[in-house]
Amino acid sequence: MFKRTIAIAVAVAIGGAAQAAGYQEAPALAALVAQGKLPAVDKRLPDKPEVVTPVGKVGVYGGALRSAIRGDSDHNAILRLVSNQGLTRWSADYQKVLPNLAESWTVSADAKEYTFKLRAGAKWSDGAPFTADDITFMVNELFTDKQFFESAPSQYVVGGKPIVAEKVDDYTVKLIASAPYLRLPEVLATPLGQHPTLYAKHYCKQFMPKYNPDIAKVLADAKQPDWAALFRQKCGDIEIPARWSNPDKPVMDPWVIQTPYTGGATQVLMRRNPYFWQVDTAGNQLPYIDSLNLKIISDVQTIVLASIGGQVDLQVRHINTINNKPVLAQHAKEAGYALQELPPTDSSAMALWFNQSAKNTKTREWLRNREFRQALSLAMDRDEINEIVFLGQGKPWQIGPLPDDKFYNARLGTQYIEHDPDQANKILDKLGLNKRDSNGFRLTADGSKLFISVDAMVVDTAAIDTMELVKKQWAKVGIDLGINTMERSLYYERAQNADYDIGTYAVPGGRNATLDPRALVAIHTLDSRQSLPWVKWYSTGGKSGEEPTEGMKERMRLWDAWKQSSDPVAADAMFRKILDLAADGFEVMGTVQAVTTFGTRNVKLMNVPAKIPLAWDYPTPGPALLQQFYFAP
Repeated sequence: MFKRTIAIAVAVAIGGAAQAAGYQEAPALAALVAQGKLPAVDKRLPDKPEVVTPVGKVGVYGGALRSAIRGDSDHNAILRLVSNQGLTRWSADYQKVLPNLAESWTVSADAKEYTFKLRAGAKWSDGAPFTADDITFMVNELFTDKQFFESAPSQYVVGGKPIVAEKVDDYTVKLIASAPYLRLPEVLATPLGQHPTLYAKHYCKQFMPKYNPDIAKVLADAKQPDWAALFRQKCGDIEIPARWSNPDKPVMDPWVIQTPYTGGATQVLMRRNPYFWQVDTAGNQLPYIDSLNLKIISDVQTIVLASIGGQVDLQVRHINTINNKPVLAQHAKEAGYALQELPPTDSSAMALWFNQSAKNTKTREWLRNREFRQALSLAMDRDEINEIVFLGQGKPWQIGPLPDDKFYNARLGTQYIEHDPDQANKILDKLGLNKRDSNGFRLTADGSKLFISVDAMVVDTAAIDTMELVKKQWAKVGIDLGINTMERSLYYERAQNADYDIGTYAVPGGRNATLDPRALVAIHTLDSRQSLPWVKWYSTGGKSGEEPTEGMKERMRLWDAWKQSSDPVAADAMFRKILDLAADGFEVMGTVQAVTTFGTRNVKLMNVPAKIPLAWDYPTPGPALLQQFYFAP
């Protein structure tokens, strides 16, 4: 995607959006203007607001969009709806990177320096100007602060150093890397690339000792141990609930928090941002929809019931499993909704991440043994999993880019996917697991039964159903498997403590694999579950965590070199080598290819694309631009 990144970015930047004349606004905002409580609409918009072409036609104002989220650390459900308002964003079809809060950008010949032209006159939700100072505040002051970040997030680190920001003028800023960084516009379009535009300096600086001499009193009043904790409590971070818990925090989002996402809350309400910076082709300030009403429902099945009962207007998260399609289709007409198609971009619909740093000393040596993992893969009947769990819609698959992707690696995708329990038994016998107990389960050298456990979130019904089948399949070759189901928060807590044998999760990277190689290279701080201690070793330059295998260290080295390459051909060659090494390592075991799933949308909800790609880096459904959705009268 390297060539595409620069070419498309520049082309879109040159094209630009035309100035719209005679701006209009929502009636509720017009009333506030008439009362003198709000500036006129043309004073609230940028000098040249982005003009968004609706998917269908120009919409009408009004209504509250209802959706459901969970109370157990489901903050990313809000992020996905509101979308990440970064310097760049993905096109609705996930094919190219577009300008967003930056109206254009240029890149130096050596791909080290990006100059972003911001939307002059754009404002935060409290009416304060959004300027280059907000970006330099985040990039230069927080990325490098060891109390705030132990090390800068890896997506901003190139050549061993974090990027830096240079203010050219109020509405022009340079992001400078110490080495070539061709993928930066793509990174900035992802949810984890929003940091440069996340914090309003005029508001958030009050929570820092550098700017507030009374910080000790503020900390005491807030009952926070240090300024970094206080800052995150008040201003949030990319992936924490606190991002949606402070109504006073200024944002650049289409809607702003009114009723916070906090413990004990039964709903999250978000009202329109009167300073939002986009308009439609007729000059109407977006969003069309007045508010988001996000009902907090802890039980996933209750969310499904709410969906088929027509109690939500748009629901993608939590119901989009293949086994829900029949019941969703059955009730669509009577409940007044349509199925929303979600084409997959993942590689494997569900995978087993073997923890190479497991705390359990009895299982760790086996989890680290590649031949052992090979035997377990051969013992797995993926055709059965596909038919029962995925309704025959998938096909046996390990991980890695799909066959129609330019990075397709046949070995990574298809090794050991045949169902061959005889060969699995031979391998396990050869490894010294040739003795069994009275129930037929294999014994280790000390005479104890080899027992392995797998963690799955209660919301991930496909993972649980898959592992129930795998448990039976592995029992046939003498491996006893326990299944631990748990809430999302405990699932992530156990992962951070390396307190699990196998984790379950889908594998991204069926397409656009370079965006999220977490299953190939241990670099994702939350979800590289083949070993989070390896991730820490990588992110701290070896100062903490656990030293990885030689194969993983080589992948990390290649990943760093890939990020810095100024030659697209050489970069592609390096990424293909990463794929080969991931096939050698085989720490992550797939089941079947990702399959198309479905959500629901109110039939009166207009301007919704027929298909919305399903991906975290997209992040679904955000780049479809909910601000241009509207309810038909």
